[in-house]
Amino acid sequence: MTERFVVAIDQGTTSTRCIVFDRRGQLVSLAQQEHKQYFPRPGWVEHDAAEIWRNVERLAPRALRRAGIGLDQVAALGIANQRETTVLWDAVTGVPIGRAIIWQDTRTDGLVHELAARPGAKETEERAGLPLATYFSGPRLKWILDHTPGLRERAERSEVLCGTMETWLIWNLTGGLHVTDVTNASRTMLLDVRTLDWSPESLAFFGIPAAMLPEVRPSVGVFGTATAAFPGVRIGAALGDQQAALFGQTCFTPGEAKCTYGTGSFLLLNTGTELVRSRNGLLTTVAYQIAGEPAAYALEGSIAITGSLVQWFRDQLELISSAPEIETLARTVADNGGCYIVPAFSGLYAPYWRSEARGVIVGLTSYITKGHLARAVLEATAWQTREVVDAMNASSGLALRTLKVDGGMTADNLLMQMIANVLDVPLVRPLAVETVSLGAAYAAGLAVGHWPDLDGLRSNWHIAGQWMPAMDPAVRATEYANWRRAVERTFDWIQPA
Repeated sequence: MTERFVVAIDQGTTSTRCIVFDRRGQLVSLAQQEHKQYFPRPGWVEHDAAEIWRNVERLAPRALRRAGIGLDQVAALGIANQRETTVLWDAVTGVPIGRAIIWQDTRTDGLVHELAARPGAKETEERAGLPLATYFSGPRLKWILDHTPGLRERAERSEVLCGTMETWLIWNLTGGLHVTDVTNASRTMLLDVRTLDWSPESLAFFGIPAAMLPEVRPSVGVFGTATAAFPGVRIGAALGDQQAALFGQTCFTPGEAKCTYGTGSFLLLNTGTELVRSRNGLLTTVAYQIAGEPAAYALEGSIAITGSLVQWFRDQLELISSAPEIETLARTVADNGGCYIVPAFSGLYAPYWRSEARGVIVGLTSYITKGHLARAVLEATAWQTREVVDAMNASSGLALRTLKVDGGMTADNLLMQMIANVLDVPLVRPLAVETVSLGAAYAAGLAVGHWPDLDGLRSNWHIAGQWMPAMDPAVRATEYANWRRAVERTFDWIQPA
């Protein structure tokens, strides 16, 4: 019998990848292409959606060729994507209207302050399970409609469509299917997370025409059949990248958690079919939904700047020439020398949600070397993780016992040990490092019967690395207190106009 494979499109913040997986969940081939980042003004971050689609078209045959397989051997296609990034395009021509505004963009800061003071703001947050923040798509979409003359009227006439990145890709893959999945929809502030449909009240609050929005579908289920890039292949799943990582880590049981360490870092805790409301700065989000079944929910702690802090250290300060060098440099010193870096470059996300905050370096003395700075960069990721885990334990009533980790930063053994130390729990890394892509592949394969059930996916999970906590409790407490004082110094830097 001819062997069958599943392909994942992983559309990320800095690049797009097509990855082929076999039935054991092992990576067979990978094709990757970076796309340009646009920074037209301070705090503005954009992508060219047309460039990203062209990259998918180029990557598809390359990934299949490297795997040595044909389209007839692809059982299904799954999509994982950067989540809150917002794309608008002409419904007839398919040409994007302006550049896509990505999740790191903070241009809606003033708008968010204005919206927060309006009647109905708290009810909108309650329906969405999210705080009013620049991070999410709803305020961004309103900003675009407000700042583009005639666009809202065109949208009301269904001449303009919108979506997050998976919606844009599916529309192009299928020749016009306008859909989204519940995980991405739950990041817009426009979805009622209880009913899993667009909220008329939230649409009215933001002034968003319903006619421009995609149909909401379960994450796991056949969306349609591709006519481009992978012609004839069924699209079996779409998930936001962090939910895809949760799926790839096989965190299917309530209480299981993962953290993906990439450009930013995202910790998700599966809460099952129970929708848990956080009073500690966490997000209530949809983890995934299998067609015909109730949705699974998650608590999420989103950290804006982790891997991108290492990139800043490399590209802007030019203190290292490659990202892996930061571990070597950090090991030249025994501690941070009293220096702390809080990377609030675009505000603070969980558990603070302070969009006016900006980054600080505190504790500088003439003793500090670039080795101390390198260590402070890594410690920033560890302490931000600790803050999210504390909030998660308080919100869920559970005590985290083990954290599954994935993403590019897990290659840094010093960082992983730091995180285990400050959390005082073991960290485990799976054999499969591409958990975002693998989660999209698992979900798509599950939708078409390539894998029989969730237990079949669990059997593919194998541990590759583990870090045990080894830090004096008194040192941990002192350092955490110092970190919290450093964080407080980032508050109220940007004053409302």
